[in-house]
Amino acid sequence: MTTLVLGYGNPGRQDDGLGPALAEAVAQWAFPNVRVLDNYQLNIEDAAELAQVETAVFADAACTGESAFVWQVLRPAPKIAFTTHALAPQSLLALCQDLYQRIPRAFLLAVRGYQFGFGDDLSRLAQQNLKRALAFLLPLLRQPVQQWPDFFGPSTHQRTDAACGQSSSRSHFGE
Repeated sequence: MTTLVLGYGNPGRQDDGLGPALAEAVAQWAFPNVRVLDNYQLNIEDAAELAQVETAVFADAACTGESAFVWQVLRPAPKIAFTTHALAPQSLLALCQDLYQRIPRAFLLAVRGYQFGFGDDLSRLAQQNLKRALAFLLPLLRQPVQQWPDFFGPSTHQRTDAACGQSSSRSHFGE
């Protein structure tokens, strides 16, 4: 079974780089059954990558929340938008289903960030949350996906494509 870990966000906006930082750490584990991608944002081309795996983990920064991270199952949910610049994981799953007639079992791992200004370094608190999220993910990648939990943490996370400058709350159970 192959798992794709797709970390996305802007590493030039401090904690918005949590998704790519998580992907980089997972890549260093070098699991033979885990593929890792990191992107500035999700792209429609990622649907082709999703069609080739059984499981996908979308890693992103969360702008609010009381816990270090949120883990939850994702389902396809097509959403028509003026631009693909704001492509949600659920929309990407729906596109994969439409184009390839299959979708992987998918999860969101949203790691809580605090500072989203210009800069390449993660805040101290975001680094701590990243360590906690990685400690949660590591044992999952070693066991069958059927044993993975559907949910861990609060039911929503906040995120915007303007690096949390104008927050919008969205539930990742299906927007």
